Amino acid sequence: MDTRNKGGDMSTITDTTTDGTNVIIYSTPTCAFCKTEKQYLDHLGVPYIVKDVEEDAGAMAELIAKSSQQAVPVTDIDGVIIRGFDRLKIDETLKEKALV
Repeated sequence: MDTRNKGGDMSTITDTTTDGTNVIIYSTPTCAFCKTEKQYLDHLGVPYIVKDVEEDAGAMAELIAKSSQQAVPVTDIDGVIIRGFDRLKIDETLKEKALV
């Protein structure tokens, strides 16, 4: 299941359509770093999609294919894979991709 966040309000909706969102966070409900990263992106106003790898086997397969690992968070920013909550790398990539 994909959960999309419009950025800035922590409200999410379930949706499986493509809407041009360029940020995907592979996450689990109990991951503290995942929660922190989502709050950070909300603060920046960056929309993102959350893929829960505990509930969605397809999301887990994507995570492994993209990062060669099962640890979360893993963030895909327009094709750039970031392992862990690396604020500096996230900031650099968002700027490079003109998403902030």
